[in-house]
Amino acid sequence: MTTSPYDAIVLGAGAAGLMCAAVAGQRGKRVLLLDHADQVGKKILISGGGRCNFTNVNTAPDRFLSANPHFAKSALARYTPADFIALVERHGIAYHEKTLGQLFCDGSAKAIVAMLLAEAAAAGVEIRTGQPVRAVDHADGRFRVQFGEASFSATALVIATGGPSIPKMGATGFAYDLARQFGLKVVEPRPALVPLTLGGDDVLFRELSGIAAPVEARAGKAAFREAALFTHRGLSGPAILQVSSYWRHGEPVTINLLPDAPPGWLLEAKRTRPQATLRATLGALLPDRLAETLAERLALPGELGAQTDRKLADAEARLKRWVFHPNGTEGFAKAEVTVGGISTVGLSSQTMVAKTVPNLYAVGEAVDVTGWLGGYNFQWAWASGHAAGQVI
Repeated sequence: MTTSPYDAIVLGAGAAGLMCAAVAGQRGKRVLLLDHADQVGKKILISGGGRCNFTNVNTAPDRFLSANPHFAKSALARYTPADFIALVERHGIAYHEKTLGQLFCDGSAKAIVAMLLAEAAAAGVEIRTGQPVRAVDHADGRFRVQFGEASFSATALVIATGGPSIPKMGATGFAYDLARQFGLKVVEPRPALVPLTLGGDDVLFRELSGIAAPVEARAGKAAFREAALFTHRGLSGPAILQVSSYWRHGEPVTINLLPDAPPGWLLEAKRTRPQATLRATLGALLPDRLAETLAERLALPGELGAQTDRKLADAEARLKRWVFHPNGTEGFAKAEVTVGGISTVGLSSQTMVAKTVPNLYAVGEAVDVTGWLGGYNFQWAWASGHAAGQVI
């Protein structure tokens, strides 16, 4: 069955695809939005613990990773958090700011999906779900998509199918296969915003599963000051998820376990409380089991007053830069997003169109642009989807 032609077919009814389709439809374009899942916006629905961390007021290009760090600047500048907030307010969705500029719905993430569906419906966007994309080809200036048993054609095609993170929700590397089919390069994808696993000498820390503490975590030149969480497999929590996007296999992750402690604090503790043990001193600053484990590893038995200043200075330095050697990550199954994707080299930063294939666009997580934890990836989805939707 072949239907009458469309101006644009958008593959993927996630955040970027819904935004792109709605914006194009509002410009009078006839848009068809397709998704293999049986429900649109699945990733939106589970985000932010079901409340959807839909943007971050601190959005700036330096909060995004890409082989080309300048690529995201144009789209982000032309569709800002304030623009999306205005849309949210226009639909009467109550929201609040948590920490570090993160905005969440007061109620359910379902409100954001309903808002996007309402925008798409008002723009006349046709949505079809629950069938696989069997084939895509391009001839005579038109794209043809085999969707289940139906065939559709359009002048423009938008790749908005995301990356392979969270495969249990249907995520795949389809976007990369399609990009390669049309001659676009792909930056090797890897899990991002993902827990790290520990082995070897670090395996002892897995016994602290469930314990969290505010830290400063560092991988390479990237450093984040938030909570870290010890798990039965290794390390997680916001600080660890953030640095995971920058971490490469074989590299260490260093953690300042007492980021608020002033220089020389342990020597000062020796002078003011010489009869205290290191275990007790750490126990006043950190969760009890973590303090006990650290004290055991630092191996300074007895009272602080019995320790040399050099040994205490060395212990303080190690607590400030405790080195972990992750043996991997928990993979795409637990990754919130993907680093890498369709190379920006082949795309216009203004319109998201492929430079070598007229009217082929790529938006959202499918592209090699990855934001920090905290609403940044949604803002990239809105901004990139808006940029393409304006010009289709």
